[in-house]
Amino acid sequence: MYKHTFQRHKTREVRVGNLVIGGDHPIIVQSMTTPDTYNIEATVAEIHRLEEAGCELVRVTVPKPEDAAVLGEIKRRIKLPLICDIHFDYKMALAALDHPIDKIRLNPGNIGGMDRFRLVLKKAKDKGIPMRIGVNAGSLEREFAMKYGFPCPPAMVDSAIRYIEIAEEEGYHDIIVSLKSSDVLTAVEAYRMYAKLANYPTHIGITEAGKAPYAVTKSACGLAPLLLDGIGDTIRISLLGDPVPEIAAAFDILQATQRRVRKPELIACPTCGRLEIDLEKIIAQLEDRLKGRTTAIKISVLGCVVNGPGEAREADLGIAAGGGKGMIFKRGEKLYTIPESEMVDALMLEIDKWEMEERAAGRLQNGVPTIKSAVQEAEHHDEARCCQEDANGRIGLPLLK
Repeated sequence: MYKHTFQRHKTREVRVGNLVIGGDHPIIVQSMTTPDTYNIEATVAEIHRLEEAGCELVRVTVPKPEDAAVLGEIKRRIKLPLICDIHFDYKMALAALDHPIDKIRLNPGNIGGMDRFRLVLKKAKDKGIPMRIGVNAGSLEREFAMKYGFPCPPAMVDSAIRYIEIAEEEGYHDIIVSLKSSDVLTAVEAYRMYAKLANYPTHIGITEAGKAPYAVTKSACGLAPLLLDGIGDTIRISLLGDPVPEIAAAFDILQATQRRVRKPELIACPTCGRLEIDLEKIIAQLEDRLKGRTTAIKISVLGCVVNGPGEAREADLGIAAGGGKGMIFKRGEKLYTIPESEMVDALMLEIDKWEMEERAAGRLQNGVPTIKSAVQEAEHHDEARCCQEDANGRIGLPLLK
């Protein structure tokens, strides 16, 4: 089978609560709450809904002292690592750091100067709390906007690198970086430029994407190129309204780019005049019976004889069907022919067998990338290569192992 040449951007590891961001760890899905944070009941209720949807990191805004005052109670009542979002007032960052939070998100350019940023850095270091340095095209510092004429990718990256260098001067390295824009091309170029210069992990997203479904499409268009470039260690899909749908959208994008496969993938042909079986019914039944499965198996169900055999051979399991019957393929090999009425039961039986065989061979892993080339495997523990990249100009100390 063809080996993809995908390689993940080598980044440091930063611990956030019980999670580790960066390195070879899974790309983490996060979201942000919508109620006033001081409204404990509403905030906690929304976080619980996000937890149920699969969210792994949650961010709350802390613009007022009454928001900071309730952070301990919120933290006590949730399971997710808690991020505090700070804008404009560095004193709120200092106040948040007095509570049992897991991470702080800061835009250093809008808190009133480098001296205030250093104060926050020193306290975060003393408390052992990591920080996301957030650079946003919509709120880029005047200095960089004037230097380049407008908030372009080089201006955003220059801003991020300066703040990284200041943090390193303070001996602080628990950094995650974001370079967000509402413009897809700006965001993609900024993250790509950054990845050539620094090895701190990145949080990726298209900010202010708007309302679904367009916002999901827009986010996918911006994040897929980055993920396929190996860039991104945490992800958020920013949607107008209820944040819960952000979680499914994020995992779908990770699944489609094979960066984090958490469930079986069903491949089905579109409805057209060549279709010779009730494919919609078969797929609906399979989706229902596959709920809860986390195996990274690719299942192809094609309802015509044109593309069906080829697609079925490429999948882990597949059916090429026509005329009310179909041929089952397993790892590219033909198994047997069955009538349409038996396809779902037969596939479920073969899925069970496939999982048992993969488990016995030590290959059954859930939630891991399936694009993993021989090149990547060989470089997995190649610290010398990482250090060489650092010596060639990348910002950051040698990768943590």
